[in-house]
Amino acid sequence: MIDWNRVKILRTELGAENFADVVGLFLDEMETELPKLPHADTQSELVDLLHFLKGGALNLGFAEFSELCRDGETKATGHGPQDVNIRQIVASYHQSRACFVDGLDKIDTD
Repeated sequence: MIDWNRVKILRTELGAENFADVVGLFLDEMETELPKLPHADTQSELVDLLHFLKGGALNLGFAEFSELCRDGETKATGHGPQDVNIRQIVASYHQSRACFVDGLDKIDTD
């Protein structure tokens, strides 16, 4: 679900304080953008939104969520929005977020 190696590398590269800022920004962006998924009116809007979510998720190690966004982006591009499982994507984000927040406590002690 979470690529903890990616998380540790990012934390090392940024330092603890900057990493915390990036995490906060990422979570804020996700909480703002994710609710827009079910209301994306056009194929283009859905593809752009999934692409944005995928990029942020990949950078922070949300492996499963980013893969579902990538798959949704591909389906929306090729077949249309009706083939995208938005509920699964949203559920994956919430599960990933919970796993990430719980796991951060563990890597903070590493």
